[in-house]
Amino acid sequence: MAMFTVWKFDDPAGAGKAADIIKSAASEGLITVVDHAVVEWPEGDKHPTTHGVNDDTAKAGGWGALWGLLIGALFFIPVVGAVAGAAIGGLSRALSSTGIKKEDLERIRAEVVPGTSGLFLISEQGDPDRFRERLHGLKATLISSNMSDVETRELRDMFGA
Repeated sequence: MAMFTVWKFDDPAGAGKAADIIKSAASEGLITVVDHAVVEWPEGDKHPTTHGVNDDTAKAGGWGALWGLLIGALFFIPVVGAVAGAAIGGLSRALSSTGIKKEDLERIRAEVVPGTSGLFLISEQGDPDRFRERLHGLKATLISSNMSDVETRELRDMFGA
């Protein structure tokens, strides 16, 4: 079963450090990384910067579409009450079959703000508790939405992965 998780860090460099940690954890079998994206938002910047890593070019396009849609809707649409709410609502409807809920999206948008960073992760198997231990000292907060195998297939089909 795949798991969609977002780790929020209290510093703009935290998610990048965590991305390095997940590579190590994956090599030890603590987590199987399908793909991930890093959102870094330095204090004073109008928008965050994003980057992702997927060593499998066959998967990169589909997951890149997910990250583009998700991160774009969360952080690059103007934050104006009704417009932001409509964007989150539309995104949650588009992702409703994937197990990513409107409440998760709202929480991500509320918590990943200037001066913080986020690690968006699609993973399979592993030990999330032991993985979290690896993040000790990085001031990480976990926002998680588990996805079933069917939901994962739907997500991959939706984005052409």
